[in-house]
Amino acid sequence: MKKILVSFATALQNIRSRFFHTVLSILGIVIGVAALVAILSLIDGMEQYAQEQITKTTSLKAIIVQSNPYKTVNDVQVRKADYAHFTPQSFQKMRTSLAKPAMTYLYCRQNGELVLQAPARKTGAIITGLTLPLHPDLTIIHGQTFTEADLNSQRPVAFINQKLAKQLAGKQPEKTAIGQQVTYNGKKLTIIGISADKDAKAGQLLMPITLISDSTLNATPPMCVIEADRVEDVPALKTEVEGWLKTNMNGQQADFAVITNGQRVDQAAKGFLLFRLIMGLIVGISVLVGGIGVMNVLLISVTERTVEIGVRKALGAKRRDILWQFLSESITISTLGSLLGLTLGVLSTLAFIPIIKAITDVPFQAAYTWNTFGLIIAIAMLIGIIFGTYPAMRAARLDPVEAIRRE
Repeated sequence: MKKILVSFATALQNIRSRFFHTVLSILGIVIGVAALVAILSLIDGMEQYAQEQITKTTSLKAIIVQSNPYKTVNDVQVRKADYAHFTPQSFQKMRTSLAKPAMTYLYCRQNGELVLQAPARKTGAIITGLTLPLHPDLTIIHGQTFTEADLNSQRPVAFINQKLAKQLAGKQPEKTAIGQQVTYNGKKLTIIGISADKDAKAGQLLMPITLISDSTLNATPPMCVIEADRVEDVPALKTEVEGWLKTNMNGQQADFAVITNGQRVDQAAKGFLLFRLIMGLIVGISVLVGGIGVMNVLLISVTERTVEIGVRKALGAKRRDILWQFLSESITISTLGSLLGLTLGVLSTLAFIPIIKAITDVPFQAAYTWNTFGLIIAIAMLIGIIFGTYPAMRAARLDPVEAIRRE
């Protein structure tokens, strides 16, 4: 350990004696590492931003089970004549079979036409048949939602959003829409509640999914959503659902797709990894040029210190001592260049981010990770070892007599 410390101390002294020459020679490393740090931190920031956007719009704890009514025939999408889909009854069986705690609901959504009462008129709306519990995003502000008893007894009730309530109420307060009736597909539905619409652009009507006919469910297959309590439970729940489909769907489990939003995150991560590798290889050319600069500095150092090497070997220094001395100097030089490049890269990203925000109007930040810093340390070590080996071996092989005679 003492020899190693002495070697690095000697290397620092030699660098200090030719500091300006050393700095000029490692400019390639400085620029290459700075570019690498800037690119990696920007890509990491882009990946982090993408993951945040995915998690904002979807839940990583959600599992979606949906029917696929199409098949591929000679590269053409053709609708299947018959395919499996969830019914309220099969959904209930699947829900009760889950061992892990989760919030589950089934819904079927389509565009439809409603007939409003006095004065009789028609309006378009988004019609959703669903089970309980309601999704947390649905908030009842007037009246109530339907109950499990309503769901099981197929009671003709529904609740609507504020936009549709205003159409029903006319000039009256929107809550006067409660108690009115609308007709959908020949069924008269009594409005029992109004939900917050959160600036919805269309009227929405939500009713028990048991009121929707089998033919409608077959034409517009419902979607099952399973919301796990914890993200860690998602793989186990997905396995349970796939096993249930295989056991209970009579060989038609291929008609279902079980999707998790974690797959979207994985796909995005793979894309960013590919981008990171390609850009890293391109920028690596600059780092390679920097390594050649390190080799040049050491070869000059060997030539200038030939007599010193000869004297040391004559006084008993072994070949490995000379080899380690020059390798430690090479590692020190490349580490110095990498640290300068790291500092320059961080400062450049801090300067670029406001410009990027101003141009794109995106709340984007660079991300500095331990992986990036670890990569820079590894690069410094590799450059020092790879490009310092030949000069070090050349110094170690010098004959002490010939080396001293060169003076």
